Amino acid sequence: MRILLDACVPERLGRFITGHEVQSVRVVFGTTDLDDGLLLARAVASGFEAFVTVDKSLRYQQNLVNQPLRVVLLRAHSNALEHLVPLVPTLQAALSEMEIGTVRVIGV
Repeated sequence: MRILLDACVPERLGRFITGHEVQSVRVVFGTTDLDDGLLLARAVASGFEAFVTVDKSLRYQQNLVNQPLRVVLLRAHSNALEHLVPLVPTLQAALSEMEIGTVRVIGV
């Protein structure tokens, strides 16, 4: 599965997500300053199947239902790598069972 990490997610988290092609917004689009709506549209147009973020407000600012993506919101004490890595096994399990167009919140 092609997974796009939001700009607010440490790029190094991708190393812990195995069995998938994981890339960051910065690497793919050359910037971290894209409007969320444009970012999601570009993710879909670029063939990504899942979008991972820590942006708590994304689900309130964007209509995520029926997006042609799986959207995962990681909830941790911070977006520091050491707080997000423990969520990776649950993230990977969720991605394997999620349907396109669904949103899942993982963590505290």
